Amino acid sequence: MRNFKLSVALLLFLGLSGLQAQERIPEVEELLEKMTLEEKIGQLNLLTPGGGVATGAVVSEDVETKIKAGNVGGVFGVSSPEKVRQAQEIAVKNSRLGIPLLIGSDIIHGYKTTYPIPLGLSSSWDLELIKEGAQMAAKEATADGINWNFSPMVDIARDPRWGRIAEGAGEDPYLGSQIAKAMVEGYQGEDLTQPSTMMATVKHMALYGAPEAGRDYNTVDMSRLKMFNEYLPPYKAAVDAGVGSVMTSFNDIDGIPASGNKWLLTDLLRERWGFGGFVVSDYTSVNEMIAHGMGDLQDVSAMAINAGLDMDMVGEGFLTTLKKSVEEGKVSEEQITKAARRILEAKHKLGLLNDPYLYSDESRPEKDILTDENRSLARKAATRSFVLLKKHENTLPLAKDANIALIGPLANNKNNMLGTWAPTGNTELSIPVLEGLENVAPDAEVTYAKGANIADDSTFAKKVNVFGKRIEIDERTPEAMLKEAVEVANNSDVVVAVVGEASEMSGEAASRTDITIPDSQKKLINKLVATGKPVVLVLMSGRPLDISEEMALPVSILQAWHPGVEAGNAVADVLFGDYNPSGKLTNSWPRSVGQVPIHYRMKTTGRPGPESGEFQKFKTNYLDSPNSPLLPFGFGLSYTTFEYSDIKASADSLNADGSIQLSARVTNTGNYDGEEIVQLYTHDLVRSVTPPGKELKGFQKIFLKKGESKTVSFTITPEDLKFYNSQIEYVFEPGEFEFFIAGSSDGRFENSFELKE
Repeated sequence: MRNFKLSVALLLFLGLSGLQAQERIPEVEELLEKMTLEEKIGQLNLLTPGGGVATGAVVSEDVETKIKAGNVGGVFGVSSPEKVRQAQEIAVKNSRLGIPLLIGSDIIHGYKTTYPIPLGLSSSWDLELIKEGAQMAAKEATADGINWNFSPMVDIARDPRWGRIAEGAGEDPYLGSQIAKAMVEGYQGEDLTQPSTMMATVKHMALYGAPEAGRDYNTVDMSRLKMFNEYLPPYKAAVDAGVGSVMTSFNDIDGIPASGNKWLLTDLLRERWGFGGFVVSDYTSVNEMIAHGMGDLQDVSAMAINAGLDMDMVGEGFLTTLKKSVEEGKVSEEQITKAARRILEAKHKLGLLNDPYLYSDESRPEKDILTDENRSLARKAATRSFVLLKKHENTLPLAKDANIALIGPLANNKNNMLGTWAPTGNTELSIPVLEGLENVAPDAEVTYAKGANIADDSTFAKKVNVFGKRIEIDERTPEAMLKEAVEVANNSDVVVAVVGEASEMSGEAASRTDITIPDSQKKLINKLVATGKPVVLVLMSGRPLDISEEMALPVSILQAWHPGVEAGNAVADVLFGDYNPSGKLTNSWPRSVGQVPIHYRMKTTGRPGPESGEFQKFKTNYLDSPNSPLLPFGFGLSYTTFEYSDIKASADSLNADGSIQLSARVTNTGNYDGEEIVQLYTHDLVRSVTPPGKELKGFQKIFLKKGESKTVSFTITPEDLKFYNSQIEYVFEPGEFEFFIAGSSDGRFENSFELKE
């Protein structure tokens, strides 16, 4: 007994080489003792009965029969208290051991009350708002019976050709980590047995946001150094925040698909990071390892379970092959027991083992879903996500009694307001921009004309419309629509053109090689500008776009992403000045697709490009373009202006066990009250591996009345200056650090301090 106690103590002290030692849960252990091998394997099987599944073609068959046989651990694509209760009753009353089901869903940016796509919401840089949005989504989804969410997606993405850039928080590992933590805490709360919380799933583990050529599902290849310093931090932040589950990615890592990658799922995730929850595959990603060239279904299923994957989504390779693999010695029953234990522990954490019907309260949907309070939060989130990209003269904000020509294929379009990955939302409940303008400014004279199709290319439209009819080709000729739009514009004081992407022009399986605004809309914009009327472009998209041509026009540009169910009201709030836009970009926007991938953390290289932007031979630059992006990370304008001064450090040096304050004075020098996102960037001048040119190390969102000043201070410790060295050790090194505090990543270094040993 003494040796056993010593072993437990040693494990707790050593952390199992990083793996958290967890106490066994009696209810779970009792179940495991009773379970046959087949029943344990059944817990590892995740199915969907179908009904609008948007991420794969496979739909499970005979789901009810399999649940009764104890062959299902969870389902998704099922919602409402009544349907969830029916599913749980099948499991609890008709299977031998009566084990309840996990009920999963993709709640990506709100449930019924949808708010901006994640890339848009990240542009708010408002962690508390992001957390509140996740809490609201959890409250609504659990009211409809769902207890497990396939969110947040935290993949770092720097290639706007990749459609799923819409689902993440942009290009930066620091900001991405902060947002990952906020979302996990919002979904899960402090107690997962509370029926208004749901288990979160961080995805996609790992590196999914860096596919070659920006093509979804494509291979990923990068060094370990880049992985640890730039792409892995948000996943780790979610794990550190206590996320309940992790979803694997479709891509390979070091030549091994993520769903069968033991280094990724066991060595890194469990042993190094101490993750104690369960790992689920993405949709049929285990089966897809066959196409990767890893063997037949039995081979890849054995590979996945031995790597540390616990649950197989839809593919049923575990269900149909693992018993045979145990019999042949390719998989141990112990490995299957470990996986089953993790699934059962998740059900215990959710309170399902005590009350299988915890999420089947039929009174909740009416009082918790699509409430006025929820819609108000969605509207607030949308206004905070908008980024003012360009101000031309004094066009914005608009007068509430203005004569407005509202033009564009997205101006009166309910079908594209929610954005990609909103399968639980109802487009018919969304507020289009026309309705929003009328709601917020009833004294304005608003005349609408469509002006153009989103795209005239019927082949392109057909591809986009696979996920739903998002591009409607008008029966009128493009010339007739343009003529009507010009007539409406000529009879107005100001033109508001709502243009950009349909919601499903970004998202999963929606990669683009051309990231400009479609030609049909470019023609419309140019015709409107030619009228000589003031023009405001409200740009909707799920990705950074190449808008070099539009930026050169005499127009104002407001980036609205896809704002969610309250889209039109939120756009009107900002256009009329009820809210002063404060969003900042979380991805760099390229001058052309030829710059991709582009991001602010680029290294300087041995032959750095000239700071002036002028071409110099034998330097790292282009013949036909500056190196800099069209719009940098952290960029965003306001109706007012802000000035930074007195940028300083509280001391010249920082000790290894100390801290230092870096501060700046920020003044609102314009004519409107407004919010500013104050950003701190550092640069390690000399270190053992080449450093980025600059790194975000902190940010604060402040409100300043016109003429008001505030001193904003950031506390920095050596922990904030750590990085992974060539041995993949997380260290800081003594030396000099430059820093600047500004409203965008394109600021210049103003001061420095020394980090001492």
